[in-house]
Amino acid sequence: MPRCEQVPTAVDTPVDTVVRRMRALDAALHPRDGVAVFNRVYLTVTETVDRYVDTGRFADRHAAITLDVRFAGRYLDAVAAAVGDGRAPACWRPLFQFRRHPGVRPLQFALAGINAHIGHDLALAVVDTCRTLDCAPAELEDAFDTVGDLLVSLEERIREDLMPGPDLLQIADPLTHLLGSWSLERARDAAWTAARALWALRELPDIAGEFTERLDTAVGLAGRMLLTPLAEPPLRG
Repeated sequence: MPRCEQVPTAVDTPVDTVVRRMRALDAALHPRDGVAVFNRVYLTVTETVDRYVDTGRFADRHAAITLDVRFAGRYLDAVAAAVGDGRAPACWRPLFQFRRHPGVRPLQFALAGINAHIGHDLALAVVDTCRTLDCAPAELEDAFDTVGDLLVSLEERIREDLMPGPDLLQIADPLTHLLGSWSLERARDAAWTAARALWALRELPDIAGEFTERLDTAVGLAGRMLLTPLAEPPLRG
C-alpha cells in the first residue's frame, strides 16, 4: 500500500500559547466580571500582535515575540496571584477588588486594566526582554512603538463599544469627565521612560527596586481613580 504523506502542521509560537490562556480565562469568567472585560480587550490586542508577527509587520520578529510574551506573562501572573494565595501587584489590586462592583461601568474596567498593564507591566516587560535577549531598550523601540500604536488605535474603538450613546449624553456623563483625565498615549510614553530608567539602574538593585515599587503604587492609585463608582448599587427590597 502507498505510504501516507504527512501533512505539515503549523508550529505554535509562544504568542499562540498566551492566546490560548487568555481564551481559557475568558471562558471561565462571567462576562460582566471586570477582569473578563479587560481580558477580552487584551485578547483582541494579543491576537492582532500574533497576526502582525505572522505577516512580518515587525522588523525583528524574535524581539517582538519575546516582548509580547513577557508583557502578557505579567498580566497572567497577576491574575494567578489574585486567584491563589499570592498578592497581586498594587497596580492590579483595584481591578481585582472592584471587579464585581455594580456601580463601575465596563469601560472603566477596560481602561483600569490597560492603565495597570501599560503603566507598570510594560516597563518591566521591556527590561525582562532586554535581559533575555542581551540588548538595550533602544533595540526594542520598533516593537514597543508598533504594539503601542496598536493599543492607541484600539482605544477609541474600545470607548465607543463600551460607552455607546448620543454625543450630548456622553458630554453630560460623569464617566466622560473621569476618563478625560487619563491618556493611553501619555501612559505609553511614561512606560518607555520608566523602562529606560530601570535599565540604567540595573547595576543598582536597591534603587531599581524602590523605583519599581513607587511606580507600582502610583499606577495603582490611578487605577483606583479610574474605578470610581458612578452609580449607586440598586436598593434591595
